[in-house]
Amino acid sequence: MNTPQGSANMNISQLHAFYKVIRGRAIALITPLSPEDCCAQSMMEASPAKWHLAHTTWFFETFILERAEARFRPYNSVFRELFNSYYNGIGNQYPRPHRGLLTRPSLEEVLAYRATVDQRVLDLLDRGMLNPDQCALITLGLHHEQQHQELLLTDIKHLLSFNPLAPSYTEAQSVVDRESPPLEWLAYSAGLIEIGHNGKGFCFDNELPRHLVYLPDYQLASRLVTNGEYLDFIEDGGYDNPLFWLADGWDWRQRQGRAHPLYWRWMDDAWFEFTLSGLRPLSRHLPVVHVSYYETDAYARWAEARLPSEAEWEHAAQLLPVTGHFADSEIFHPSTPQGDGLMQCFGDTWEWTQSNYSPYPGYRICAGAVGEYNGKFMVNQYVLRGGSCVTPPDQVRASYRNFFPTDACWQFSGIRLARDAN
Repeated sequence: MNTPQGSANMNISQLHAFYKVIRGRAIALITPLSPEDCCAQSMMEASPAKWHLAHTTWFFETFILERAEARFRPYNSVFRELFNSYYNGIGNQYPRPHRGLLTRPSLEEVLAYRATVDQRVLDLLDRGMLNPDQCALITLGLHHEQQHQELLLTDIKHLLSFNPLAPSYTEAQSVVDRESPPLEWLAYSAGLIEIGHNGKGFCFDNELPRHLVYLPDYQLASRLVTNGEYLDFIEDGGYDNPLFWLADGWDWRQRQGRAHPLYWRWMDDAWFEFTLSGLRPLSRHLPVVHVSYYETDAYARWAEARLPSEAEWEHAAQLLPVTGHFADSEIFHPSTPQGDGLMQCFGDTWEWTQSNYSPYPGYRICAGAVGEYNGKFMVNQYVLRGGSCVTPPDQVRASYRNFFPTDACWQFSGIRLARDAN
């Protein structure tokens, strides 16, 4: 199996502890939510919090318990369809656009489902009933769980944004909001470089195999684009000038009537931004966030720059310490950087690249349902790098490849500019 990598680095005791910590984080994330919050679905691309909780549990029941328990019995046989998102040999799926209609099972029953499955998985671990491949699947499942914890936050933000009350998910936290350092252009020399996971610790299969790429000379911006810089683009007519936009992006902008980032609000002659702590006055210093690939590409053209390729991004970031502003801060909003050199590569916002999401040379999909974990999405998407303020720290590394379609903007996506060497 080539999907979960690095699980051999954990012994049974460490895997037991890791399981309890990661599964506990999801429960902490829903603590501020009501049962009604957890059931609603704001669009097809988002899922109710309750579905995220149940689907990640379904993963462990389906891929661990069903294969390892001698007398396996499902918690509820109907859950196999309700919370399945896989195609290959697993069974039917409940329609994704209708997940918000699942008022039953209740949140209470979903939490009981989680508790029961967790106890059964931990019991198998403690009794030494799982082989190395099954332990590797648990490791994959825990990283899958963390992906859904991030999605839970982004989906809840999208849901709450429709409420005229502008409700807060969490109490306002102190975002680091100060004047950003001047944007500088950092030069990188041409050469044959390696990208892809280096074999240390866990990775997903789409980060493999490590391979050679030739890069010409290029330059990267030292930090992310700020709200103030993006506001300059808006005030200069950036949303009204088709010359800055890809044809498909211009069609999208017109269909959507889009004239600013997703969560900006013009109120009382001033800009505000909806956050997981409610509405805030828009800060010119903070990174712009929740912009689509279309908007990001248009801004780059207006700024007489371009987006980096994922190889350029990884080449520049792979020797940096993996430190930044992640979900464990519990602030859940980007901050301004400090220091000098290449900043904000990890955390604050995901960074769009100009690279299509496609397999690396030599990539192979493993057999079975788990093989479709990444491979089936390798079409009509673009790669994002770096992690965001709602990304769990365990998910962040230079080789991590996130991916979304060009119109996606409910994720915490931002902009780093690049340009060819002068």
